[in-house]
Amino acid sequence: MQSSLISKIEKARIYAEQPERFNVLSLRIEVRGDSSTHTAEFGPDGWTCDCFFFQDAGTCSHTMALERMLDQMLPEAYRPAFSIAT
Repeated sequence: MQSSLISKIEKARIYAEQPERFNVLSLRIEVRGDSSTHTAEFGPDGWTCDCFFFQDAGTCSHTMALERMLDQMLPEAYRPAFSIAT
């Protein structure tokens, strides 16, 4: 393997261990729930989801789960305001 590729692989490993280096700007994710599949999106104005609960509450289990998964990679204003117990 080329030494330059080896150094890139090592750098990628280091970056992956430091999620604070990343800031998600936009994202579209399909979430398979217990009863149906929904599309959640993150963009300049924050989260949206096509589920009925989100339309009323402005949040839902789909977006909360994604907030938890992405945590430090989200802009601070969109990080979870509370912790979901494990």
